[in-house]
Amino acid sequence: MPLSPPVSRSLRHTRAITVEAYARDDGLWDLDASIRDVKTRDIELGSGTRPGGMPVHDLKLRVTIDRNLTIVDAEAASDAVPYPGFCETIGPAYKKLVGLSLMPHFRLHLKDRLSGVLGCTHLTELAQVLPTAALQAYADDVFDTRGGAEDNSAERPFELDRCHALRSDGPAVATYYPRWSIKAVSG
Repeated sequence: MPLSPPVSRSLRHTRAITVEAYARDDGLWDLDASIRDVKTRDIELGSGTRPGGMPVHDLKLRVTIDRNLTIVDAEAASDAVPYPGFCETIGPAYKKLVGLSLMPHFRLHLKDRLSGVLGCTHLTELAQVLPTAALQAYADDVFDTRGGAEDNSAERPFELDRCHALRSDGPAVATYYPRWSIKAVSG
């Protein structure tokens, strides 16, 4: 179902976030993430005028992960920044991601290591999307997503109880993962 028709409006800003996942020949995976902010009109920054259509931010973050979702390498690059000569110097700090798992408490550990002046607000914000992007990349490639009756595994599917649709007491689990469905408790 699409969004409702908007009222009359004019575009002023576009933020684009992308994550591309690559399976490497050595068994590791690269997540190449980028964030790009573009204004439709000229804006005045402390560093000068940024013409409309030119990125205010064009930042990239690559993390290399193993099959257990542990970060084994990380690098950041800043191709367009509001304060040239200053913003892009933070890139090496993103090596602090190495050793973190993208799963348990990743966002909390990310904040501990790279929030505020310890990192770039935008690169750290970008890193927050990596866990779900990795799970989508691994779905049916690293993780078995067949579920349902054909799944004879003794292991509970990873995705259950991680979103509204796949709650164990819901109709989607009853339909697609009947083995793992639980009856809702009436209150």
